[in-house]
Order: sequence, then structure tokens, then C-alpha cells
Amino acid sequence: MQAPEPIAINILTGFLGAGKTTLLNALVKQATLANAVVLINEFGEVALDHLLVEGVEGEMIALSSGCLCCTIRGELVGALENLLRRRDNGRIRPFDRVLIETTGLADPAPILNTLMLHPYLSRRFTVDAVVTVVDAVNGAATLDAHEEARRQAAMADRIVLTKTDLAEPSEVMGLEKRLRQLNPTAPFVLSRDKLDGDALLHSGLYSPREKSPDVSRWLNADALLARHEEQAAGRGHEHDHGHRHAAHFHDPDPNRHDERIQAFCLTSEVPVKAAALDLFFQLLRAIEPARLLRLKGIVALAERVDEPLVVHGVQEVIHEPVRLSRWPDADRRTRLVLILEGVGESEVRKLWNALSAGPLRSDVADQEVLLNNPLKKSAGGLLA
Repeated sequence: MQAPEPIAINILTGFLGAGKTTLLNALVKQATLANAVVLINEFGEVALDHLLVEGVEGEMIALSSGCLCCTIRGELVGALENLLRRRDNGRIRPFDRVLIETTGLADPAPILNTLMLHPYLSRRFTVDAVVTVVDAVNGAATLDAHEEARRQAAMADRIVLTKTDLAEPSEVMGLEKRLRQLNPTAPFVLSRDKLDGDALLHSGLYSPREKSPDVSRWLNADALLARHEEQAAGRGHEHDHGHRHAAHFHDPDPNRHDERIQAFCLTSEVPVKAAALDLFFQLLRAIEPARLLRLKGIVALAERVDEPLVVHGVQEVIHEPVRLSRWPDADRRTRLVLILEGVGESEVRKLWNALSAGPLRSDVADQEVLLNNPLKKSAGGLLA
């Protein structure tokens, strides 16, 4: 029996008062959520503007848009398993998408971990996009005061800026610059623009219409690579001599909170040995789990160069790679986009350069990088 096609999941997050519910109200009126299920934490905390027109079995209700809505009571795993049972048993009509609205104080990582780590849910669902809402009026102050807000922005696939009409243009520009430092790969959407639900939610690896991988759009690695080249050209002396500290990677006067979060892209023109890639992932997973906020990439394996691997990780969880039957475009480089918190970029780059060049090479310089790397000390002697 053929396995059912995975159901797309979107995470809608953002700090308290950012405008998540306003965005949700706009989204459920669009065709993209016509056959969806919306999970929210408490109806009492979320004032949906549209009519709730009919009851559905249990605590589910049907919205005027046609999609179903229910509260998340208890563990997310139980709620999702219950939805699947009802769907598979014909107790509710089939749905093709789940939209989870988090609380304002939520870190998206545990939700992503749940979806990626659970042996059953990881087969039935696929993460399409994390959408983070940021308030243009209070966003800067919120980022200053709350670590959760910074992580929400750093882990986003799309960032929606709300209340831009109430803020000064200079404030909006400053906030955009700051958000791009935290997360250079996430495209911005202004809430005052005409909302395109398809473009906002359908930003995962696969196109919902063609069912084909769109790696370039999903990774958006070019944004990081271009920024890295600009910074190298603008700070040539420091870069060439390796004297820059990780805290100064983004800006000459970085925000004292934001400087802990760094986004960068690792590449390799040469196919990577499977053993070297596995070791690199082990070392990343061995650091304090909360520090690896997001990992996305496409890898050319030396053993099967014509069938690239697509990888996705959050904290200590690295999802089972997906093997593509062919390269999706002409770019056959390995590209890994990483967003890390409190981990020096330079050390990760040194480790990657040493490992990606081949299986633990014997020359002294590379062995020194590997054996004395700070990440190795957290790996419990993996390289000993």
C-alpha cells in the first residue's frame, strides 16, 4: 500500500501584540487555507473576526472560509495524532494543510523538533514554512528585551512586518536592517501590501503545484553568499588576516543582543564524503542543542554525485535527508545555511573546510583544526 502524501504544516509565530491574529484572519479567507486545519492555543485569547458557522465533532469548528479550527489542549503530538485519526477514519473531511498559531512567548524550535523527530508524524507531515510576524512600532524594543522574539525572527522562512503605516519610515528601515542581520535568507512581506497566501505559506522545499523541489528558493543561500562577499571586500584587511571576532560579523556596531545569532552559508565545490558529512553533523548536534537554531542545505555526496541530499535540522534534531533523483538546477555545489546562537562562525568554517575537503586528511594543519576545535570538546571525544 502506497504511503499517503505528506500534509504541509505552517508555523505562525510572533511576539505578543505583533499581529498574528490579524494575519490569521486574512489568511483563512484565502483559497490557500480552504482545505486546512488551524490549531490555536485558546479561542478566548484569539478573537477571530469571521463567523464561526457550524460545529464539528469534538472541539473542532468550521469557519466561514471552509477550513477547520480547533484549540491545542495538551501536547501537540496528541492533537496532531487525533487529527490524523479523524481524517483517516472519515470522521472529518480530508485536509491538505495545518496552520499552527503559537503563543507570543513560544520558541518555534520545540514544535519543529516534534514534527521532525516523531517517527509517525515525520512521515505524515512536512514542514512548509515558519512565518514570523514582527510589529514595526514595537519590534525593536521587543527584540531588545526578549530572547524569544529574536529566535522567532532568526528561525523564520518568511517575516511579515505589521503596523508599518504607524511607524516612521526610518524606524521601519532600521528594523528591516536589524532583522536581515538576524535572518538574511527570509523574505519580507509588508502587511499593508496585498496578501498572497500562496507565496507566504508555500515556501517549503516542494512546489505545491509541480511537486518538484525548488532548492534555490527554499535555501536562498545567495543572499548569505552575496553578503559574505560584500563584507570580505569592505573589510579586506581584517578578513584576510582572520582577526575579526564573531561578534563583529554583522555590523561595525552590532546590537549587543543580536550579535549572538549568526547566519552564514558553508559551501563546497568538491563532493563531500558521506563519512565526513556525518561527522560534521555529529559535531553540530553535540554542541548545546539550543544553539543550532536552523540548518538547511543541499549536499553533493562523493559516493552519489548525481543524486544530491537535501538536509534540514533544528537544534539537536537533523531530519532524515531526502535524496533527489537529480540536481534541480545547474548549481551542483554543496550549500549549507546555518543559523547559530553563541557559536563562533570562524570555528565552524574551519571545521567544515577541513572535513569537506576529504576524509580526515593527514596533513598537520588540518589535523590541528580537527583535534583542537572547541566543538570537538563538546562532542564527547568523537575525534579522539
